Amino acid sequence: MSYEGIVVVVILVLAMVMFVTEILPVDLVAVIIIVALVITGVLTPEESVQGFSNVATVTVAAMFILSSALLKTGFVNNLVPRMAVFFRFNPKFGMGIMMTLVALMSGFINNTPIVAIFIPLVIRASAKARVNAIKFLIPLSYASMFGGVCTLIGTSTNVLVSGMAAQSGVEPLKMFQMTPLGLIFLVTGLFYMITVGEKLLPVRNYKANFTDRFNMRTYLAEIVILPGSLFADKTIKESALIEQLDITIISIQRNNQFLEMPSDNLVIRANDVVRIHCDTEKIKELKEEIGIKLTSDDDLDDRDILGVQTSLAEILVGRSPHLKGKTLQEIGFKNSFGAVVLAIKHRGEILHEKLRKIKLRTGDILLVEVNKERLEDFKKMEATDQLPFSLLTEIGLPAINKHKIIGVVSVIAGVVLLASLEILPIMIASIIGVVVLVITRCISLEESYEAVEWKVIFLLAGAISLGIAMEKSGVALIISQIIVNTFDPWGPVAIISALYLTTSLLTEFMSNNASAALLVPVALSIAESMGLSPIPFLMTIAFAASTSFMTPIGYQTNTMVYSAGQYRFVDF
Repeated sequence: MSYEGIVVVVILVLAMVMFVTEILPVDLVAVIIIVALVITGVLTPEESVQGFSNVATVTVAAMFILSSALLKTGFVNNLVPRMAVFFRFNPKFGMGIMMTLVALMSGFINNTPIVAIFIPLVIRASAKARVNAIKFLIPLSYASMFGGVCTLIGTSTNVLVSGMAAQSGVEPLKMFQMTPLGLIFLVTGLFYMITVGEKLLPVRNYKANFTDRFNMRTYLAEIVILPGSLFADKTIKESALIEQLDITIISIQRNNQFLEMPSDNLVIRANDVVRIHCDTEKIKELKEEIGIKLTSDDDLDDRDILGVQTSLAEILVGRSPHLKGKTLQEIGFKNSFGAVVLAIKHRGEILHEKLRKIKLRTGDILLVEVNKERLEDFKKMEATDQLPFSLLTEIGLPAINKHKIIGVVSVIAGVVLLASLEILPIMIASIIGVVVLVITRCISLEESYEAVEWKVIFLLAGAISLGIAMEKSGVALIISQIIVNTFDPWGPVAIISALYLTTSLLTEFMSNNASAALLVPVALSIAESMGLSPIPFLMTIAFAASTSFMTPIGYQTNTMVYSAGQYRFVDF
């Protein structure tokens, strides 16, 4: 193996380790890959940034904007009562209707924002129908994947595979080339989920009590500040002990006055009765030393947390750049939103400590205490799409705008038509669609920038650069020869099966786009060495990378429903 090949293998292995462990954010890893390939001389500076100008990268960015414009029109605002009727009439039938609707939408709109919108819709509809939401959220995620493989624009992975093929001189995938096989996936998947799959879904109760749902009982306490206490006569902000013990003050009772969600500038006084969120075992051990008294040794629950003017709510972190990838401290969450975060459900793990320093991810669920009036403001803001998160308890739906719906649907239909009839390339058609939407004010320029999932764009660019390096250095050829030599005695079907299995397993533990980008050069090399059409091999990569069912971290929509549905890892 040449020097370039050795360098590429080392970078490839390190990149895979970082993608799987997420020691660093995936978009940062992508940039590091680009820099490493240039510094080591494997790629020229011009070659290293080809991923940013790739058809796939530009098209995916445009599709994010088109999807966002459609979802902002409020066209789903009548779904809750209708889904509730179906769920109540027959849960299996309701599941089938919900999955069909989500799959159809996912064929033309990026599936991540669809699932983000449908999670609170499904939870609310389930509550109205008095059925268990846990039975519907995994099917919701799976439906988005079934629909995503029905068209070229259904997922960013499909577009990536097609774009990398075009860059290698191979004819790209057509708009509906995946549809026949995609429909087989969809119909088979729907039938499976309403028969066998429905029986395998967990039967645990969807816990309504916030204390139990977030394991809060050992993190809530009510204390009395004794004279001479280390807390006394200091503001909340000045108290080093509050920072050291990671205490969040929920409310203070002073004489007959209740101070709910007190300001950080409030001075704590002797004899104050303070409700706190922290590790209560630490408080019990140190109570005499720090000068406090516990009002009771019993655990607190939802009713004990709440004040007269406050409510508990669950909020779902979506794709908004205002929250995602940032800590509560960086956001200034309490001051910005007037709410105190009591717990975070982070990839299925419930976190109570050092909440201010946890980087939020799409799919995280925050348990917050919020003033009742402020909660009403949240609902109004959500109805006008001004809220950077979703309320899972009571969702406010975007107001429907018939004029914008007609305009946006017409533009998206035009993009699909131009691309499918090959009048224009998909990249040009989607860019024209975005320009038309901005000019007609269906979406503002600022909203367009916010709609783009920039982490995905950088990930695509870095992964494409690594793919170019694999092809240029001969690493892709070596891997393809190993696969061909191993499975050639059983024919092309065995080779395609091995390629599907490899891609699928990789996708369970790292980004689907990254795994697809790494294996596309291998697939092209296999097709060339066997003298076969590359299309079946490319579609194998696209399908395997876009349908990751086995783990909650294999696909972003799985991660989102994992938290919202109170699932366990093995449920998938």
